[in-house]
Amino acid sequence: MRFVIVGAGRVGMRTARVLREEDHDVVIIEPDETKVSRLDDEGFDVVQGDGSDEETLLAVGLEDADGIAGLSGDLVVNFVACMIGKAHDCRTVLRVDDDYREYVVQKYASDVDEVIYPERLGAIAAKNALVGGNIRAVADIAQNLQLVQLTITPESPMRGYSLTELELPADSRLLAFGKADGILELPGPDDSLEAGDRVVIIADFSVLRDVEQIIVGDTSHVTATGGA
Repeated sequence: MRFVIVGAGRVGMRTARVLREEDHDVVIIEPDETKVSRLDDEGFDVVQGDGSDEETLLAVGLEDADGIAGLSGDLVVNFVACMIGKAHDCRTVLRVDDDYREYVVQKYASDVDEVIYPERLGAIAAKNALVGGNIRAVADIAQNLQLVQLTITPESPMRGYSLTELELPADSRLLAFGKADGILELPGPDDSLEAGDRVVIIADFSVLRDVEQIIVGDTSHVTATGGA
């Protein structure tokens, strides 16, 4: 597949490298001459220019691209690049850094296929590293929702019970289940919860602590899982 990356900062470069390692064709648009020269030395297909300029985008073959990602540090550039890409039937990914702009993004970027918040993802990784143990944040779905993976402990109140007997708070849902030595799968009603088994749950931040206490047990000795 062919992709256009707007912005050669940390996020843009990591994305471009991963795509190239998976044998996709990637072209990067970056205004900074020093970065462009370095990328060229690394063998990337890179163009110096403005990623929100339609002529620049068309010149790199946007019409033949499968997707475009606005990953620069400038929200306006990213947004315009995605809107132009959408007009040319590309899948679009928009980077947003500041959480206070989320309401604007939700209101005006409904046509964008995916919106990512790199700072949140970095915070989730740091939080998991600090907390460790049996509670692992997977992703912040929105400001009030988080996806978490929890591991059944010997002290879990639900150890030995089946999934049909698992009663979660109203603002939470069980999405996946995996035995200690198996892969995560869609949950079945007859699956039993034993030490080491894992569940994936989406929950409102307001009920996360209740979910943790039901699945893991007493988490008072562990740093609370909260928003990234």
